[in-house]
Formats: sequence, structure tokens, C-alpha cells
Amino acid sequence: MHYVDTGGDGRVVLLLHGNPSWSFLWRDLVRDLAAAGFRCIAPDHLGMGLSEKPDRFLRLADRIRHAETLLDALGVRTFDLVVHDWGGAIGMGVAGRRPDAVRRLVITNTAAFRSKDIPPSIALCKIPGFGPFIVRAFNAFARPATFMAVRKPLPDAVKAGFLLPYDNFANRRHVAHFVRDIPLSSGHPTYATLAAVEAALPELRDKPMLIEWGGRDFCFNDRFLARWREFFPAATIRHHADAGHYLLEDAGESIRPEIVGFLLR
Repeated sequence: MHYVDTGGDGRVVLLLHGNPSWSFLWRDLVRDLAAAGFRCIAPDHLGMGLSEKPDRFLRLADRIRHAETLLDALGVRTFDLVVHDWGGAIGMGVAGRRPDAVRRLVITNTAAFRSKDIPPSIALCKIPGFGPFIVRAFNAFARPATFMAVRKPLPDAVKAGFLLPYDNFANRRHVAHFVRDIPLSSGHPTYATLAAVEAALPELRDKPMLIEWGGRDFCFNDRFLARWREFFPAATIRHHADAGHYLLEDAGESIRPEIVGFLLR
């Protein structure tokens, strides 16, 4: 597992990305947090980013365990948590299993609960056989994300950064696996794991939480934000009406100071 570990020797911030991004997603926020004295740990999930890309299929339960193993290997006993996309289910899975270790939570366009709300573009990529083929052969998940996940066009260098790890058929294996691991029914192998993550959310209600939300997300729309409000009615919510799924790209200049200030309090 490749991971960024940088900053001061102060409080640890664990930042967990989703699919099809990698730790590159957090580059500007990590810089700002490190400048404020935080120690930032931002892993690439196995199969993603610069981590190894194993042949085996990895599910949500595996990825929760991997994150816990990394924390234990680095001797991290308490941490703040920042999550996005699949990082929400993974990170809240970790937090629910060790709530005493978590200090503050930052949620950005993600889910950690069951839902059948899925956009047609992602449903297309879940079609057995066809979906994995187009994701791997034509990069039909990571490449579209570079324009569908933002409202402002990405600079060429940033677009290249997001696509860097997913440059061939083999390196896109786990991009396709993440899509297949979305549990939409009780018969899915990951459904019980996600249900357990959801069931543990009340254990975290006393934690200070900041929700930064892009209102123009094609995937995690405002219906997901409403669910977060139900689970965490005391959370501080910042709704960015014109930001997309990669909200740190669309509105990072205003969002990053809010996150740093929240974690400093």
C-alpha cells in the first residue's frame, strides 16, 4: 500500500479517497493541513493510485481492514478523519469499529449507508461482462470522471494527474472492481458489510462533524446529504451549490480553509 505521510508531529488526519481517484485528490488540502501542523496520512487503496494492483477481488470489508492495518502499522491511536466517495464507507467502517480513536469527522460527497440511488452512467458500468470491459478497455470510468465530476474544466496537468495510475487495461482492474462492489440488494456480498457500517453510525454522533457538500454531484446528490442530516443532525453543513463530485477541484479555495479551521478548533 502506497501512502502519503507528511506534515508536523501534531494530530493525525487520515484522508481516504474513493473511486476512481487516489491520494492525488487531497494534494492541496494535505499541503494546507501540513502547514497548520497536522500529520497527514493519505493512502492509496490497494489496486488504486500508486499501490500494488493485486489480481484478487477486494471488497469493502477488505478495504476497511487494510486501513486499520495501516493505522496500526504506523502506531496511530487517535486521528481526525476526512473522506470522499468510497472513502466514506471505508472510513466510517474504521471509525465505527474504533470510535474512541476518532476525534473529528469531515464528510465530502460520499455515503456510508445503504442506498439504491445510482446514476445511469454507473449502472451501465455495473452490467456483468460489458461494464468491466468498457471500464478497463476504454477507461470508461476514470476518464469520464475528469469532466463529469467537476463543473469547472480541470487543467490538463490535473486531469493527467487523476488518470496517471490508470493507464492500461491491467491497472484499471480495481476501478472496475469498486464499481462491481456497490451493493444495491441484500444478495450482494458487500451488503451485510455496508449494513454493519450503517448500524455503527450512531456510535459517532457525539463527534464534531463538518459536511462539505457539492450540490452539482451527478452521483452523490443532495438526497445523500439529507440522509447524512438524519444520521448526524448536529453536523455543521457547508453546501456548495455550484460544485460537483470533485468539490475540492471546483471550490477548494473556499472549502480548504473551512476544513483546516474546523480541525484546528
